[in-house]
Amino acid sequence: MPQEFERKLDRGLLLSIVATGLMSFTGVVIETAMNVTFPTLMQEFGIHLSTVQWITTGYLLMLAIIIPTSAYLKQRFLSRRLFLFANLVFLLGTVMGWFSPTFPVLLLGRLLQGIGTGVALPLMFNIVMEQAPKDKIGMMMGTATLVVAMAPAVGPSVGGMIVNDYGWRMIFLSLLPVIVFSLLCGLTSIRQSSALGHPSFPLLSYLLLASGFSCFLVAASLAGSLGWMDSEVIGFFAASFLLLGIFCRRSLRETSPLLHLQTFGNLPFTLSVISLLLLQFICLGIGFFIPNFAQIVLGENAFVAGCILLPGCLLGAILAPISGRLLDRFGARRPILWGCFFILCSVSLFYGHINNAAVGVLTAIYVVFTLGQGFSSGNIMVSGLNRLPLHLKADGNAIFNTLQQLAGAIGTAIISTIVAMPQADFPGNLAKATATGSENACLLLCVLALLLFFLMYRATKNG
Repeated sequence: MPQEFERKLDRGLLLSIVATGLMSFTGVVIETAMNVTFPTLMQEFGIHLSTVQWITTGYLLMLAIIIPTSAYLKQRFLSRRLFLFANLVFLLGTVMGWFSPTFPVLLLGRLLQGIGTGVALPLMFNIVMEQAPKDKIGMMMGTATLVVAMAPAVGPSVGGMIVNDYGWRMIFLSLLPVIVFSLLCGLTSIRQSSALGHPSFPLLSYLLLASGFSCFLVAASLAGSLGWMDSEVIGFFAASFLLLGIFCRRSLRETSPLLHLQTFGNLPFTLSVISLLLLQFICLGIGFFIPNFAQIVLGENAFVAGCILLPGCLLGAILAPISGRLLDRFGARRPILWGCFFILCSVSLFYGHINNAAVGVLTAIYVVFTLGQGFSSGNIMVSGLNRLPLHLKADGNAIFNTLQQLAGAIGTAIISTIVAMPQADFPGNLAKATATGSENACLLLCVLALLLFFLMYRATKNG
């Protein structure tokens, strides 16, 4: 490897992004497709909504646990070897999901997929930040985001169609060729752009972080059935805050920490991180409640419920590279604030129309949401990383991706809890309970969207 890697936009870079992006693509496809199947899985396995949502929450939890190791893995192992490991683990998890005879086996398969994606996702963004020409980073980050952003467009509609015609197991089988294609692309294109070393791995700090994340998600999940003020729920929350507090204290004192928390001393970066977390929470929350609302309240089948998200997701995916080019040309402020404005408008419309919603109304409003997501999501990350010095960019990338997945998992857990809570008030009337819970969830999302807009207004003020 040369002392200084030559940044150039060529076939190898594009195939590297496609290879790593396709793994994230398949993970999100299965995630969004399985959201449509929740009512079917609840009936087949005899489980509650708060249990079946772990298909999504557990996957995102594994991403949140694995991604913090990406800065260490990047320094310790060749990029091609990391990709090979990630792909094979993901492939194993997909096969397990296909054959799973019980819900625990299905969940284990999803956890393995989370491990694979947790290695591949930051690898993709590191490749862009290190190998793309500096004047094209925004466009290339948009291209990388496009690969992943196509998944929500494909997942719900295709998942609903497959469930109706062939059963939910075929969702896993249908994606096996995509994973194999990703493996072939990656093995022939991924290049090494940075020197390797032998850093020590802070095992205790890692265990503290993983345990803290796990306790938080368990608490959020249990709140759906036990209530937010239950002693067990409060205990898990308290344990989470204690463990994460100890992790932060150790990280600030270690010479080679798992994550350099000094990055949070940069205010624009910190505001960008918080904003992306809010956006991910809103995105996964909406992606959860719309398909379930359509099936349980409106009485639509899984295919129709999935198709509600299709037009919007396609638009958001197309906008991802375009918004990146706008960042390269005009800076981050304009596309990000446009995006945040559309997001605020869309969640306000969801709240205002949820009581008389129809399929067409939900579809149109979701188009507005993904318009905002397409303009803002990738640009928020690029804007935040651009505020960091070069030696902290890998840590910033790991922090963004870790907390983004955690926010998605928390969003799914909390929104599912809010949607399920009114069931005690409407026994025997699941449709009424779901409608009331969805209205409450939309109100929370409105508050978060307003906060998102003001945070990014502040973060991009001088950017």
